[in-house]
Amino acid sequence: MGSAEGVEAEILARQGLPFRSIAVGGLRGLAPWTVARNLGRLALGLVQAWRIMDDFGPDAILATGGYVCVPVILAGWLRRVDSLIVLPDIEPGLAVRFLARFATRVAVSFEESRPFLPDAKVVVTGYPVRRALFQVDRATARHMLGLQEGERTLLIFGGSQGAHRINLAAYEVAGQLAELCQIIHICGRADEGWLQERRGRLPRHLRRRYRVYAYLHEEMAYALVAADLAVARAGAATLGEFPAVGLPSILVPYPYAGAHQERNARILARAGAAVVIADAELNGQMLLSHVRELLGDEEALARMGEGARRLAQPEAAARIAGELQRLGRGGKQAPCW
Repeated sequence: MGSAEGVEAEILARQGLPFRSIAVGGLRGLAPWTVARNLGRLALGLVQAWRIMDDFGPDAILATGGYVCVPVILAGWLRRVDSLIVLPDIEPGLAVRFLARFATRVAVSFEESRPFLPDAKVVVTGYPVRRALFQVDRATARHMLGLQEGERTLLIFGGSQGAHRINLAAYEVAGQLAELCQIIHICGRADEGWLQERRGRLPRHLRRRYRVYAYLHEEMAYALVAADLAVARAGAATLGEFPAVGLPSILVPYPYAGAHQERNARILARAGAAVVIADAELNGQMLLSHVRELLGDEEALARMGEGARRLAQPEAAARIAGELQRLGRGGKQAPCW
């Protein structure tokens, strides 16, 4: 189950998995009339989730946070179906804090998340990542993406919707960045048009080195493995995917939505795996300066890569699957409190 407007609908369709949409709406930082409307949508989502469970009869529920999970977890709790929430960020958002009262277990990536949640329900599993990240080597990844093997490679990535601030900074210095390295820029659909136009104005030899994509699906694993350095937001996936491939990063945490990305970035920076730039301070010249400095310092990149690898938890997906199996066999549901 998920939101019809979310990226999950497209991802599941590509995997051939069944998908049912339910009504959903956020509550944080919105006008009172919008909050009232969205509360109504969440109530409708609860009814829809209940009816879907009538058809499906789940033994357990896996939820990954966000408002779309509220109706699902509540419907499951009312039906006495055990549930496991996977907390993707270090600090839980409003939805997960609320749902932790009703969930049976909450799986977290790092111990730093424990103080925000009911301690008895927390299990530290690590962040699950796609298996391909551990199975593909750099030469293969670059070949699959049509990149040159011996060239430094920069990945610019702002999450599934892109990051406008990062896209603007890259736009300012696109030519200079392409002189330094070959670039995989995943920009989101909203900014793709004008970034493709900017790429089209580069000299031909630089245009080949600067590749712009709205979004990558299965190829995202190749992009992560192929890169020497990433410029990215500090969304939850960076906590699992960057360590899995030992990818050094320049992180620009999204400053809104509770500023949860600040804590995520801090984990990687503390491990020596990332340089952090405040969103309000980022511009093209600053981006260019950091990329030039890091790509020109092989020892620094190696240290950052090792720092990232120390955070990797390749068994995370198996641990989460094990927790779900235990719940599905009839593990006792924790009471609401």
